[in-house]
Amino acid sequence: MNIDEALRNCESGLSALSAQDNIDYNGLKEDTESAFRSLLSAMFPKHANPARMSMTESLRYGAEKLEGVITRVLHGEGNAEEHVIRLVGKLPEIRRVLWTDIIAAYQGDPAAKTPDEIVLAYPAFTAISAYRVAHELYIMNVPLIPRIITEYAHRLTGIDIHPGATIGEYFFIDHGTGVVIGETSTIGNRVKIYQNVTIGAKSFDVAPDGSLVKGIKRHPDIGNDVVIYAGATILGGQTVIGDHCVIGGNVWLTHSVQSGRVVLSER
Repeated sequence: MNIDEALRNCESGLSALSAQDNIDYNGLKEDTESAFRSLLSAMFPKHANPARMSMTESLRYGAEKLEGVITRVLHGEGNAEEHVIRLVGKLPEIRRVLWTDIIAAYQGDPAAKTPDEIVLAYPAFTAISAYRVAHELYIMNVPLIPRIITEYAHRLTGIDIHPGATIGEYFFIDHGTGVVIGETSTIGNRVKIYQNVTIGAKSFDVAPDGSLVKGIKRHPDIGNDVVIYAGATILGGQTVIGDHCVIGGNVWLTHSVQSGRVVLSER
């Protein structure tokens, strides 16, 4: 067999296997990421706008890109324009909440010299801004696009926030690398998390056919004014961490903690 025959055989095999891929997703990730960056530049035109576009241009470009990718993933079964209109209407509120996150970081980290430093240099800002935009699309039941946006930030920062999580205002992730926040987590206001924290699932329910049961509560609830130090792992859909708790570093928790407690070990 020569190289030409090997290539033909390979192509034949790959063609047969790829026939099951009915939809062409090429460019979807890139266009989604471009849409997010453009909307972010509209919200923070003096920090995240390297092309120096006007706010009108950023909004228009981001909206058009987003409508295009949503149209593709809806496969003709919904109105992409309606979703974009709803998201654009939410951007001022998203910007307001993001400013609370910036202030939480500035006030919570003595190394931060200015709020501008948070926007320009802190991975938490990238991850949280992507989450807050993606979350709005998630609650609209837009498929796939919210995950692409948060995984874009995950790739850049090492912070993995599922767009389905519910997170309050003044949220700060210090350092950030290795943080995981699961889909059904809820996090209150003024919560501070350090690196390598996992807010995850304890176990997965299995259906009679052996498949995982989806759409159920799997991740913890974190109250207001909670601090979770580096390396802590908090698991389970029935686990509730009360207000004003402090969870120490490397703690493994699968049970609830009453408000105001300081937890330094798993017991």
